[in-house]
Amino acid sequence: MEAPEEPGSGSRSVRRMGKVSTEGEGLSYGSYLRVPELLALQRLLSDPPAHDELLFIVVHQAYELWFKELLFELESVRDRLFGRDPDAARHYLERVQTIERVLLEQVAVIETMSPQDFLEFRSNLSPASGFQSVQFREVEFLSGLKQPSFLAHLGETDEERTRLERRLEEPTLWDAFCDFLGAFGLPMPGDDQDIRLHSLLTMARDRDKYAGPWHVSEGLLTHDESFSLWRYRHILMVERQIGSKSGTGGSSGSSYLRTTLEKRFFPELWEVRSLL
Repeated sequence: MEAPEEPGSGSRSVRRMGKVSTEGEGLSYGSYLRVPELLALQRLLSDPPAHDELLFIVVHQAYELWFKELLFELESVRDRLFGRDPDAARHYLERVQTIERVLLEQVAVIETMSPQDFLEFRSNLSPASGFQSVQFREVEFLSGLKQPSFLAHLGETDEERTRLERRLEEPTLWDAFCDFLGAFGLPMPGDDQDIRLHSLLTMARDRDKYAGPWHVSEGLLTHDESFSLWRYRHILMVERQIGSKSGTGGSSGSSYLRTTLEKRFFPELWEVRSLL
């Protein structure tokens, strides 16, 4: 983060975050990243403090930070597709997939907590639940899995509810991809699945002619697959921690989560495999 003092400098200059400044001007690693504020956000509810509650909070706060970045990158993918820039869209999709691998690996961190350790503070979490993660639902909505019924149960603030309503109204990644294919003479009408599947087959059978759309479609499918893997890994983690108990938010726990395994962002990209 710091470069050595430059020769001939009358005062000690340092280079921080790509900017040259002198000591005392205010910008530093901690102030730029708001480290003091960030580290003040982990507040345990257990009394006496349960050893693993800090781990639980840190992992889930990290998830929310990554969800924020995912939303930013997925919006960028969508906008680049509408802008006819498949190379940038593929680049951002690769970043999305890398982040999703990190999300998957974080499950192993929380699995270092035994069921007995979790039970020391689990009762303090009620009625909070991971089901209430607004950003998680935003990722689903933006990716194409819109469920208006969630609005009746999600959003603790007007700002969160407004965000969810906006996600329901705005174009999805699938909408952008369909629009992108149309520019290649591959019609993707919203009201005719047969025509859409025919266009997808045409693309898949001539990957030289439709290289750009094909590689983007593979990137979208990997995003879909990665999220499915995360869902499954999350279910196993929940079952390892609480077995078949109900969730803290009143859900049916792992039995509800298992009903989500068949969810697909882009079902027609999966279906076309059977038609090749």
